[in-house]
Amino acid sequence: MSSKIIPLLSVRRGAEALEFYKRAFGAEEKLVLNEGGSVFAMLTIGDAEFWMSDESPEHENFSPESVGGSTARIILVVEDVDAAHERAVSAGALEISPVGEANGWRSSRVKDPFGHHWEIAKQSTGP
Repeated sequence: MSSKIIPLLSVRRGAEALEFYKRAFGAEEKLVLNEGGSVFAMLTIGDAEFWMSDESPEHENFSPESVGGSTARIILVVEDVDAAHERAVSAGALEISPVGEANGWRSSRVKDPFGHHWEIAKQSTGP
């Protein structure tokens, strides 16, 4: 049996977040439920899957805006870090760390408008 971890991002303004993830990371909708103004969606970026939903304090699902910061970082592994970083920043992500090389990885870090931190990365092929 295989296993995988699928993150679920809690956000405020779910409909806005859905559109941002599509613009910033090329996310594709696999499932979107909109009940009473609350959005729940399954998205993919390439073959990576993640879910997002409007926060629901009654289920102890809080957005970074509610808790005063993100408690996890999403690592998005891509072929072209520079292009992916530029696309995210152009879509409205805040640059935390510019694209650079460290510890065998080419990476950058951005914060999306909903408080989640994304590390955009690719393992370097050189020595």
